[in-house]
Amino acid sequence: MLLNDRIALVTGASRGIGAATARVLAQRGARVAVSARTVSDLEWVAASIRKKGGDALVVPCDVVNSSQVAAMTETVMKKWGRLDILVNNAGLGTPVKPVEDVSPEEWDETMLLNLKSVFLCIRAAAPIMKRQKYGRIVNVSSFAGRFFSRLSGPQYSSAKAGVVGFTRHMAAELGPFGVCVNSVAPSPVLTERVKAKWESRDEEERQRILAGIPLGRVAQPEEIATVVAFLASDDASYVNGVCIDVNGGSYMV
Repeated sequence: MLLNDRIALVTGASRGIGAATARVLAQRGARVAVSARTVSDLEWVAASIRKKGGDALVVPCDVVNSSQVAAMTETVMKKWGRLDILVNNAGLGTPVKPVEDVSPEEWDETMLLNLKSVFLCIRAAAPIMKRQKYGRIVNVSSFAGRFFSRLSGPQYSSAKAGVVGFTRHMAAELGPFGVCVNSVAPSPVLTERVKAKWESRDEEERQRILAGIPLGRVAQPEEIATVVAFLASDDASYVNGVCIDVNGGSYMV
């Protein structure tokens, strides 16, 4: 699964799954543009890549802003002249609450960050990849979008389900141009943000959740990143329109 000389762009790359994915892609030979809103965190991720001999570019962007998304892809093109891999990881969970307590504003905000951002990034990258006759797009959905969320509200599950549906449509639309579009659906992963939610649960609730995971533990970010790297590689050249469940066996179809 070598990615030598491939150009990758990872959103939400300042921490968690995004940062782990950027590092794994770089370790396998890709040049990686890391994007998020917090520049200091991006600089830390880029430095960790360069320290191990990789090539990284910091591209700050608010992925719900279409003009910033366009500028982000333009920056990558000016630097490297190609965009081979796009990983749409930016997103954010929500507090657990019943549907009647979710405000319309909360619903819209969650859809904006978790679903519209994917649309905007693919919209910007698609013309580039179509011209190249090559591309790999990997969208990070969630266990929540495949089943339901134990740690977030109904608006998050709905947005992440939308990511899976959008992935399939893009796979059909972009496939004829040599662009494969797939997604991954992780169960809870011990990122910094999820770890705080996890530790806020009492021991009885944590054990109840773990009882539903055949592997008996929560995932680490790198365990998602390596699956993303597979989908971004030519080893997955005939994989298109799928959603890979990375959940320790807690949801099987």
